[in-house]
Amino acid sequence: MSAAESAEPRVLFVGGLGRSGSTLLELLLAQSADVCAVGEVVHLWERALGADERCGCGERFTACPFWQRVGEHAFGGWSAVDRDDVLALKDRVDRTRHIPRLAKNSLSPEQLADVRRYADLYTRIYRAALAATGARVVVDSSKHASLAFALRWAEGLDLRVLHLVRDSRAVAYSWGKQVRRPEVVDGEDFMPTFSPFEVSKLWTAQNAAFHLLAARAQVLRLRYEDFTADPAGTVRRLREFAGLPDDPEALRILTDPPASPFRAHSIAGNPLRFSGGPLTVRRDEAWRSRLPRRSRAVVSLATLPFRVRYGYLGQRGSDESVEKA
Repeated sequence: MSAAESAEPRVLFVGGLGRSGSTLLELLLAQSADVCAVGEVVHLWERALGADERCGCGERFTACPFWQRVGEHAFGGWSAVDRDDVLALKDRVDRTRHIPRLAKNSLSPEQLADVRRYADLYTRIYRAALAATGARVVVDSSKHASLAFALRWAEGLDLRVLHLVRDSRAVAYSWGKQVRRPEVVDGEDFMPTFSPFEVSKLWTAQNAAFHLLAARAQVLRLRYEDFTADPAGTVRRLREFAGLPDDPEALRILTDPPASPFRAHSIAGNPLRFSGGPLTVRRDEAWRSRLPRRSRAVVSLATLPFRVRYGYLGQRGSDESVEKA
């Protein structure tokens, strides 16, 4: 039985705090026919169904043939989805404040019903994406730890989580920049910005949550710096983690940079997903010279425990590990 027809769609969920290279990594994986990258599905309800924003292919959500096939296969059409009901359910389930409850070994019948109904929405979308493309694995780069915790309660889902980590100071610098959102069709909008202290809190909370998840689900941790140092090796390791065979063709985009990349049908994410040019992997370390000294000191101190744990203090060794429940 193919993955598209399987009762257990396999998803590689990319988790961590945004601005850590997840969009580039997702696009690299999506260059192989056995991988279907769908972007940040957590934002589908508001940005796609609600605002009809552009898919990574360039079409508006309602005009994208891929997403219309997915909606038809998953729900009998997107018009059958009660968006207000989903958003209310999301508020009851998919929030960082709910992680301590979602991390328990058992839930009350009412809580379990909500979590499983919410997770089933995603499972349906993943299964439909596989059916529409014939791929074997779906990559969801939603990143939110609370969604990953909710998905661990899903029935009939093969969940594999990539915990992507980047130096907190680089992340803080990136979140301080104003970045336009090209997927917005009507008017102009920008990604949110956060202060260094706010980023420090978010970075620590998200990373701590994925460490907690590693005791309950299959989690692989990867540093952005290690990914950019060895992109080909990273792709190979992630394909192995996702249960995919080693395939030289999956690395073609790296060995033949001028090749035109496939633009994934992604929801939300970094503007890079709209680029039609070569996918170039390089470590962005502009923060080293541009992050103000005071901001750097705040972030460095506030995130010290995890920076030490990830090897961002002193010698930078490899910090990749696989943790299973």
